[in-house]
Amino acid sequence: MPFGGYASPEQIMRDRAEYARKGIARGRSVVVMQYADGILFVAPNPSKALHKISEIYDRIGFAAVGRYNEFESLRLAGIRYADINGYTFNRNDVTGRGLANLYAQQLGMIFTESIKSFEVEIVVAEVGEAAEDDQIYRITFDGSVFDEQGMAVIGGQADAVGGRLKERYVDGLPLPQALDAALTALTEPGGERPPVTQIEVAVLDRGREHRKFLRLTGPRLEKLLEAAKESQEGARQPVAEQAQEEQASAEQAPDTAPPIAPEGDIDTGSGE
Repeated sequence: MPFGGYASPEQIMRDRAEYARKGIARGRSVVVMQYADGILFVAPNPSKALHKISEIYDRIGFAAVGRYNEFESLRLAGIRYADINGYTFNRNDVTGRGLANLYAQQLGMIFTESIKSFEVEIVVAEVGEAAEDDQIYRITFDGSVFDEQGMAVIGGQADAVGGRLKERYVDGLPLPQALDAALTALTEPGGERPPVTQIEVAVLDRGREHRKFLRLTGPRLEKLLEAAKESQEGARQPVAEQAQEEQASAEQAPDTAPPIAPEGDIDTGSGE
């Protein structure tokens, strides 16, 4: 009697994980990072209708990579969860950690029980009253949750992008410099940055009243990029001037080499 081949549970889980990782890596990376006044989201995205970055609730933002229909269903589930809990109890009861746990449960159940796992990776970020209260959670396709500190990169070549971002990231960056750091990290070495029309940018601004989420587009985004360019050029100028001054001082410095004794016998003062 013919029968199908046997596959161990470990092998099945490995195959599902490999399948999901390959699907996620085919997309472009998304950067989520803290800046001086909140949390910044940046994603290369030529589409004007299909967003990778969205608002979930008053202080909570959402970013995702992978299959759009899959992470869109998760986004809508998160909005329903937030609306029901905020209406039934209190708006302050809706937290980024609660949403991260919800997504972890859903993705973990899908990964273990469904034939096909979701090809998604998401970030849930919540802006606090102060920078130390900000929260950034990264949730992977199998339901694992990671509490990220300062920044998170998902999708595409996440390791390479994350390495470039760490070289430029410092706490308390102003928004223009933070945006410049994110775009530099998302650009391959030697490559060109995507035009303004092909990037999606949003912030959770702790200074805004009630709803903290703000999408940056058009002239506002162009103004930020111009400010980042000016600050970058301003930072380079003192360095160049200092290098020129050091070179000039080195050229003008007197010769301090020790004197050379004249040729002939040396008088030792011994009288011999």
